[in-house]
Amino acid sequence: MERALASAGISVVFQDPDLSIVYAENLPPHFEGIAVPGGSDAELFGEAHGANLEALKARVLETGAPASTEVDIAIEGEMRTYELKIQRVGVEHVTGVLSIITEVTEVRHREKVLKSLLRELSHRSKNLLAIIQGIATQTARNTLSLDGFLVKFRGRLQSLSNSQDLVTDSSWRGAFLFELAQKQFAPYWPEMAGAVPIFGTNIHLTPNAAVHLGLALHELIVNSASHGTIAHGTPSIALDCQEAALSGRRAIQISWIEILNDKSEVHEFSDNSFGKTVLERVVPSSVNGKAELNLLPGRIEYRLTIPDAEFEILKRAPQMVATR
Repeated sequence: MERALASAGISVVFQDPDLSIVYAENLPPHFEGIAVPGGSDAELFGEAHGANLEALKARVLETGAPASTEVDIAIEGEMRTYELKIQRVGVEHVTGVLSIITEVTEVRHREKVLKSLLRELSHRSKNLLAIIQGIATQTARNTLSLDGFLVKFRGRLQSLSNSQDLVTDSSWRGAFLFELAQKQFAPYWPEMAGAVPIFGTNIHLTPNAAVHLGLALHELIVNSASHGTIAHGTPSIALDCQEAALSGRRAIQISWIEILNDKSEVHEFSDNSFGKTVLERVVPSSVNGKAELNLLPGRIEYRLTIPDAEFEILKRAPQMVATR
């Protein structure tokens, strides 16, 4: 019997009708020396828990209906949780209360972690759906035909998916800038153009910053693939990330510089376009930063400043990253 209890991690305590301890077996080390014949629940679990347990066990004795409860007690500075299953029994013609005690600390901890993860997943899912809804609404407002809407909406959803893949693969810790940019460039960068010119510090972005920066890069890249230097097969683009300051706080500035082949080339960033709204308003607002879009003759410049709450810097040498 003792071996079976020990292997199962179960403790038993039998108490007489006055709720004095008669017998105890396989108790955790903390309870050894406390659960002595004649002892009480207050001595085992403390005054507050003891009073509640005595009231519960009195009902079990009176009604014969089993009951269960849990108690949390601090042991050596750590909170431990024990589950008690209580029932009325007769032992050698004496009626009493048998308590089967199991430690469930790890089980309850895992349950709390799982609930926390599910709440976080729900929160992130709602945020993602809100972003998709915003993309759909704004794309529709700035598109004249259904075919045009579908092309642009699918492209933006794919961009969002690419960023989300990186965030998910990192267990929701975020994404590195170079990997994020590489993902966004890959569908559009010409094979013969060599490495994507990404320079500076390979910061690690929060999930929020990664998703929104991915949207900004998508708008810049698609514009270049439609009207700019990527469309001509000879891209002249530089993406650079350098340390900066924002309102007296540590920050980084991500710069996009595109030199156009022809100073008269058109672009998609008209005053009421979705792309311009994303770059100048949606993205900087979402990361609590600031942005500046300059559309100059023969040149497109975009600078996004992100505060330190949305990234961390890992020491890596500046480098260029190829898409393949």
